[in-house]
Amino acid sequence: MSVSGSTCGKSTAEDVTKEKPTPDVVLEGVDTGGLTPREKKEWSQYVSEFLSPCQNVPVSIAQCVQEKRACSKCTPAAKFVLRGVKDGMTREQVEKSYKNRFDADKVKNVPIDGSPVKGPEGAAITIVEFADFECPHCAEVAPLLDKTVEAKKNDVRLVFKFYPLPSHPHADAAARAAVAAMNQGKFWEMHHALFTNQRHLEQTDLDSYAKGLGMDVSRFHADMQSPQTTERIAKDKKLGEDLQIGGTPTIFVNGRLFDGHQDMNDWIALELSTMGASSPPPSAADAGSTLGVATGDAGKPPADAGKK
Repeated sequence: MSVSGSTCGKSTAEDVTKEKPTPDVVLEGVDTGGLTPREKKEWSQYVSEFLSPCQNVPVSIAQCVQEKRACSKCTPAAKFVLRGVKDGMTREQVEKSYKNRFDADKVKNVPIDGSPVKGPEGAAITIVEFADFECPHCAEVAPLLDKTVEAKKNDVRLVFKFYPLPSHPHADAAARAAVAAMNQGKFWEMHHALFTNQRHLEQTDLDSYAKGLGMDVSRFHADMQSPQTTERIAKDKKLGEDLQIGGTPTIFVNGRLFDGHQDMNDWIALELSTMGASSPPPSAADAGSTLGVATGDAGKPPADAGKK
């Protein structure tokens, strides 16, 4: 075992004199007017100590902005840290949230791979949701995601991944019904019906929804039980397990785990601002394209009580 030459000792008066508080930082493009003096000092300290989000710019966030370094993410990063301070987060929480949002290693490869998609193929932002049709939190999130896609229809697309939890007795059948509806071009209509009528997911209910959507009910039954449907759901569940998903809903935005404590519109705006014109949007045809939410409890939306 090697031992460094450093030792622990008492601070001398000279040491204490040398320890100066971080001066208040002023950064172009970052409005700190709403901060209290204490918050301003905390934010100034954090942006002076946290490294910039660009690996090729090994300086602090503050220095990156002040010197106009070649990293378009520095000003958004400073604003992100500012929001954490205003929300009353501790230093540990701010730093963890910052790393989850900007660390390149937190971006995961989440293939679309034939999953249902809503939105333009060339969208700059791809949201991938792993959900369970019997999960109450998923039902709450569904209309919010729909509104996000509608409001930003030129920039955002939504991808759905099947992740029925064993703790929900009707989840698997509901997922099978959605796959069967997808085969008849009615996935999003069935998706809406299942979440809207979440307390009514018996087979007779599923048949009623299929019939109401004008589907071939005989084919619907056959597709629900087909090996291809079983494989489709199993493939999504395996992907979720590989991504270390612990509950539903879990959402990825351009490959990064979405922090459920953040505002989705702010998250997307930040993503768009950091992409730049030279950043190509992911291709729907690319099964290995990187999509989006960073793994880990820190960034997860309210997970369903019934975990796998």
